[in-house]
Amino acid sequence: MTTANDLFRKLPAVDELLRHPHLALLAEREGRAAVTDAARAALENLRREIGEGMLNEAGIELALGGLAEAVARQLCAALSYSLRPVVNATGVILHTNLGRAPLSATALEHIRETSRTYSNLEFDVASGERGKRDVHADRLFASLLNVPDMARDIATIVVNNNAAAVLLALNALGEGGEVIVSRGELVEIGGSFRIPEVMAKSGARLCEVGTTNRTRLADYERAINERTRLLLRVHRSNFQIVGFTEQPSLAELAALGRKHHLPVMEDLGSGALFDLRAVGVAGEPDVASSLRTGVDLVTYSGDKLLGGPQAGMLSGDKDLIAGIRQNPLFRALRVDKLTYAALEATLLAYLRQDHDAIPALRFMRLTVEEISARAVKLAEQVRSRRLTVELIEGESVLGGGAAPGATLPTRLIAVTSDGLTADELAARLRTHQPPIVARVDEGRVVIDLRTVSPEQDAVVLEALNSVQ
Repeated sequence: MTTANDLFRKLPAVDELLRHPHLALLAEREGRAAVTDAARAALENLRREIGEGMLNEAGIELALGGLAEAVARQLCAALSYSLRPVVNATGVILHTNLGRAPLSATALEHIRETSRTYSNLEFDVASGERGKRDVHADRLFASLLNVPDMARDIATIVVNNNAAAVLLALNALGEGGEVIVSRGELVEIGGSFRIPEVMAKSGARLCEVGTTNRTRLADYERAINERTRLLLRVHRSNFQIVGFTEQPSLAELAALGRKHHLPVMEDLGSGALFDLRAVGVAGEPDVASSLRTGVDLVTYSGDKLLGGPQAGMLSGDKDLIAGIRQNPLFRALRVDKLTYAALEATLLAYLRQDHDAIPALRFMRLTVEEISARAVKLAEQVRSRRLTVELIEGESVLGGGAAPGATLPTRLIAVTSDGLTADELAARLRTHQPPIVARVDEGRVVIDLRTVSPEQDAVVLEALNSVQ
């Protein structure tokens, strides 16, 4: 009887395995160290399978015959990118797990042209002196936010995400003092980060007022004392409180701040520069509207409703921003040239009012008729005999913690499989290259082309037809 020890003795040594002609060529091309690591991993996989009783004598002979190919596959996996493109067929436009807003073609081109060589990131070409990296974005934000009815000059600085923007603002304006905020706004954002915890790290003390569902202006005013440094409004961008609710308007809060000579800050979260009412979404304020109410400072994200790269913006009164910029945290949290390049290209699209150039906005603006026409065409070309395809009405969502409860009408491709559950079919689509990420709903895989670029329709079709 063949024992496990007998099978272990059949395994070659690493050096012996590396003398295989195919692996010797791989070592010349990819480096001996990388191929050696792959060989060790492949052999370890066989040892594990022997130890778990998964291989008998016939099985080990078969495995040894394909060992060189197994090493090559292991090497390919080890040397491949872990971060890679996927097709977002979920209908969630700002899908946090899938990288939120995709960048525009012009943003990608601007990144390429400014990163493949040197750039004037912090260099004033006209004077030949050192410059500030802020100018590349601030000039564009100024054009977008200093609208005719804005009563003051607005400036903007950029850090690496909105949580960093909030941290910087609270540290610069509230360190050692109290920041007043409604209990109903003590939100938790992605990754279990909570506003009270960010505030604690900033060195500011939290002063909660009101209740979960009702906070009045008088609650803020009663809490103001000699230690108060800031009035904070946190936009409830990822949940709703409905029913018996109350909160003061931003204009009322701004007036209270002016009365007591206290700055008022709004953590807007998603931060739209585009009026979402144009796509049928109400209740999600844009940055300029918040500033018009008299709020001194607004913080928001770059990779959500703005449709650009990951970044956190602080836009507000020019003198206030100048003071925040002097905070040492700004240096620690600032962004690099790639972010500025992508942000500059995105903002220029807004200035040109070319909203369809920004993928996230283009997806929002798609009509049901446009999506339906593509869905019909794709469904008609599905040839896999194992699949049943039908078109159904459905809803897309903004995602990314923006406009909770708001939906956009869409047309879904609903797919079921003979012999595969919906979860198994969804998993099969994820094994395609590139992976297709879809939703499972009521025992069906549903594909929403709202978040699929038209040039990716053929990839989705190929993945469906590969299910045999």
